[in-house]
Amino acid sequence: MNWDQLAGNWKQLKGEAQSKWGEITEDEWHQAEGRRDEIVGLVQKKYGESKEEAERQVDEWLKSI
Repeated sequence: MNWDQLAGNWKQLKGEAQSKWGEITEDEWHQAEGRRDEIVGLVQKKYGESKEEAERQVDEWLKSI
């Protein structure tokens, strides 16, 4: 799956993201709307990760779905 596909199916895939990163709120997921940079920023902010680590986690998650 690529980011265009993810953004197009965000409503369905948001639940999987919520399962992985449970500290991110429903409103924050709604605002992200499947955009990679927004998701990376949320992971960075909520989990105290570096940008590089957050990007790695998000990219690995995308590969797994």
